[in-house]
Amino acid sequence: MNKFYITTPLYYVNSKPHIGHSYTNIAVDTVSRFYRMKGYDVFFMTGTDEHGEKIEKASLASGLKAGEEKKFVDGIVPVFKDLWQKLGMQYDYFIRTTDDYHIKAVQAVLNKLYKDGRIYKKIYKGWFCTPCETFWSEAQSENGLCPDCKRHLEKLDEENYFFKISEYQEWLIDHINSNTSFIKPDFRRNEVLGFLREPLQDLCISRSKIRMSWGIEVPFDKNFVTYVWFDALINYISGIGYPGDTARLERYWPADFHIIGKDILRHHTVYWPIMLHALGMAPPKTIFAHGWWIVKGEKMSKSKGNVVDPVAVIDKYGIDTYRYFLLREVPFGLDGAFSEEALIKRYNSDLANDIGNLLNRTLTMVEKYFEGIVPVIKGQGSPHHSLRSDAGQARVKGRDQLKEKAAGLADELDKTLPQLDYSGALVKIWEVINIANKLIEDSKPWVLAKEKKTDELGSLLYSLLESLRIVALSIYPFMPATTKSIMEQLGVAEPVEKMKFEDIGTWGKLKPGTKVNKSKPLFPRIESA
Repeated sequence: MNKFYITTPLYYVNSKPHIGHSYTNIAVDTVSRFYRMKGYDVFFMTGTDEHGEKIEKASLASGLKAGEEKKFVDGIVPVFKDLWQKLGMQYDYFIRTTDDYHIKAVQAVLNKLYKDGRIYKKIYKGWFCTPCETFWSEAQSENGLCPDCKRHLEKLDEENYFFKISEYQEWLIDHINSNTSFIKPDFRRNEVLGFLREPLQDLCISRSKIRMSWGIEVPFDKNFVTYVWFDALINYISGIGYPGDTARLERYWPADFHIIGKDILRHHTVYWPIMLHALGMAPPKTIFAHGWWIVKGEKMSKSKGNVVDPVAVIDKYGIDTYRYFLLREVPFGLDGAFSEEALIKRYNSDLANDIGNLLNRTLTMVEKYFEGIVPVIKGQGSPHHSLRSDAGQARVKGRDQLKEKAAGLADELDKTLPQLDYSGALVKIWEVINIANKLIEDSKPWVLAKEKKTDELGSLLYSLLESLRIVALSIYPFMPATTKSIMEQLGVAEPVEKMKFEDIGTWGKLKPGTKVNKSKPLFPRIESA
């Protein structure tokens, strides 16, 4: 069985999750469901990053005492897990950097690199950004401000341990140039290569306990804890068994995808592959950095008060509406503008008018003309010329086009989803929906009923019903609850989870004689105030 190992980044638990966190997880969940449908052994891992100075400060600010950081993070982690459950995330493992086995894995990595002469001790003179948990050299910082977040940097002058990443710069450049799929989208790859034009500085990987004690203790020096980013990146191998469970590690590594936000690109595309190479391990196959969601022209920030709470949006508009909007509104990798107005517009257009209307109209006609029973197809073997009128031949041509486009969705998904082209996949699915809606208008089934062309009417309605089955299965990775609702209304008894990817490309699986179960509209139109 083929494997598919995909990860989200670890989310920092100094505050509750926002739309950006949910965006990454929804994207990973969607492609994971796609590969499960294809029969892959999927391992989808997410989790939380729980060490570092930001956590230590947030814990103290919450009223807890020094040394009670674990109590603080234990109170935040369930908020993330609750959101993932609310969003229907089918992750296989939730890792925490405070887990004992992860701590042991980090210390094993440190010990190996130290014994191999890859870690050394020296005085660090430079800058540190606490909000970004990032070290910056004098040359990189301008006016004492963080190049990323523009906040004031902290001047450091202290002894620390360093990892010799500078020795691997040429190897990394060669690897990026030789593996065009290693960093995606391509413009992010170019961004990293641009960064690598300057000499790499060795990475400071420790903090003195005198300054900050909340972290994993350096195993060869009890006076230091591990730099949070060095600690966190190791989760991608500790979560699948490093260093003890070699069979499981070899089964899943290298990861097929690390999905991250663009703000942590350098950590994942520079530090992490070099760490792996120094350990004698292969880099991940692809690191994909998506964009940010912008609200009213600005990046979301607690200080600006423009953070979008995913729970509030879900409670108001529904889980599948939220999932659909995030994946359809903007190509994955680019920045997107989030607003309720844009969500309502997309909802009314794509969900209420297109797919919701198609299902409702089709089932209404099946109830009206065939007593709610999927019609038996008659005369399907007849040559098209037997239909004497031009209108009749046009209707047959329309049905044939719908059948071809619907059955072709399997190939379209195979082209788009492995590239994480979510919006592209949805566009192809909606093409089928639009063809089906146009077929109703062009074929005028109410006229066929009036003219008592029962066989042709039955063939038309069957084509619409079968295209709905294929559409429903095609959107399962994106909108699982909607798929289940459509299948139930079509009278399909088989659980969606047991359906296979091949069922998308197989026309005619909906059995004539099945009783449909028309329910309330999938997506009632939202009337804007």
